[in-house]
Amino acid sequence: MSFQRSFSQFIKERQYLHNVSPATVEWYRQSLRWLGTESPNEEQLKDFVMRMREKGLKATGCNNRIRAVNAYLKWTGSPLRVHKLKEEQRILPTFTPSQVSLIIDSKPRGFYPRRLHLIVLTLMDTGCRISEVLGMRMQDCDFDNLLLTVTGKGQKQRKVPFSFELRKVLVRYMTEFCPHPHMLVFSTRRGGNVSKHVVSRDVKRLCTRLGFNPPARTIHAFRHTFAVNYHGHRARYQYQ
Repeated sequence: MSFQRSFSQFIKERQYLHNVSPATVEWYRQSLRWLGTESPNEEQLKDFVMRMREKGLKATGCNNRIRAVNAYLKWTGSPLRVHKLKEEQRILPTFTPSQVSLIIDSKPRGFYPRRLHLIVLTLMDTGCRISEVLGMRMQDCDFDNLLLTVTGKGQKQRKVPFSFELRKVLVRYMTEFCPHPHMLVFSTRRGGNVSKHVVSRDVKRLCTRLGFNPPARTIHAFRHTFAVNYHGHRARYQYQ
């Protein structure tokens, strides 16, 4: 089996037998390009890590690629594995309580500012990933039981509770901007998908406009903030 065919077969099995997402397929492709050979020995595996480090990848980035390569090695039946690098332990970036209050108390006007504001409120209220929030449709919102049905990694669905305060804002927004029962909650003006990169850009601009620097990994920082403040956080947030 040639080098290309070996990698392709591994990825096909992951895609069609394990039902991994397109993003995961691309992650495998990019990671295996770093490996460079279908049947690596120990020296070639060391070289695989060294090349990544020489190109400036941090330990976290290298470990991300190492996980994919180890999955490939296991699939081939190889007894070899690549040891993960020791990662620097960093404090997870979060929004401060005062920054959260500034965002909540901001007064958005018009479709785009209101859409952004509600996306942020949903991220903070539920701890969902940005992809889960942007993929929500109107029928995924159970307003009677205060539950959202979101689709996460591996196309797995789960139900996530949300607050009564968020319910009020969601209902107002959907009444005004979501005329069709099966459309995305957070869509473009024409009902299309909103890019998470657009949301990230707009959140950073919002933070700057409100007078503070956005934390690192700005969008994911909402998830960290939710985790830190999980106990009792819904009772504290009062949405306008």
